[in-house]
Amino acid sequence: MKAKRFLSFLLILLCTFCLAGCRDISVGKRASATDNWTRLKKRGYVTVGVDDTFIPMGFRQKNGQLVGYDVDLANAVFKLYGMKVSFQTIDWSMNTTELRNGTIDLIWNGFSKTPEREAKVSFSKTYLYASENLVSLKKNKINSPAAMKDKSLGAQNGSSGYNDIMKYPQIFKNRIKDHEPILYDSFTNAFIDLNAGRIQGLLIDSTYADYYISRQKHPENYTEVSGIFKRDAFGVGIRKSDVTLRKKINQGLEKLAQNGTLAKINHKWFGNKADTPLLKNKKATR
Repeated sequence: MKAKRFLSFLLILLCTFCLAGCRDISVGKRASATDNWTRLKKRGYVTVGVDDTFIPMGFRQKNGQLVGYDVDLANAVFKLYGMKVSFQTIDWSMNTTELRNGTIDLIWNGFSKTPEREAKVSFSKTYLYASENLVSLKKNKINSPAAMKDKSLGAQNGSSGYNDIMKYPQIFKNRIKDHEPILYDSFTNAFIDLNAGRIQGLLIDSTYADYYISRQKHPENYTEVSGIFKRDAFGVGIRKSDVTLRKKINQGLEKLAQNGTLAKINHKWFGNKADTPLLKNKKATR
């Protein structure tokens, strides 16, 4: 009898899991095949997937609060429609899968446009450009990669900057001291060494660079060399079926560019250094 009851329990449990799995697949298929704007508007909020360690786009403060450039921007866009934003931390390597499955409604967290991603999702208009910039102190008189000859170059371990150093050795690797960059786990430590003269240059994503420089005691003492590598275009990742949601986000971004909100958010996080095409085209969109 006990064995029969145990087998019955296992059968019920297996059926439950199967039904739950089928329900999740059904939800994902329905979300990926539907223009969800009416449902989301009625619900009153959208769920945005984020990597909550991505300074300054979206990260946790010591008290656990999620803050960042993209957090402010997403909140401002959906405030125009009387909606809230629920930010959900996800495994970033699974971002498009989470979107397709309906776990999240949007990917909005320094999401670079690439051909591979564009095959899977739709993108909003580009709201920010980012590039790998060479940051130095003005007194070092470094105005190009060539000026780094026999000098120490810093980069973050595993970053796009480090990958570019290794991928295009003729630009930095073959020139710098010991033909190897100095690697850091955080840009905070890299700026400490840059200020102390232990390195003379730092290859850093422009969003990080603008954020960290704007928070230095004397931001006017720094120089940035851009245009070294191809820049990244940041956009909001949206399911291909969500045509109306994409339209609403684009309209919202344009509205924020026109009413001054976008400029305020840019200045809050990047000082006057944000590379924002929506502001450059503001006159044309009015």
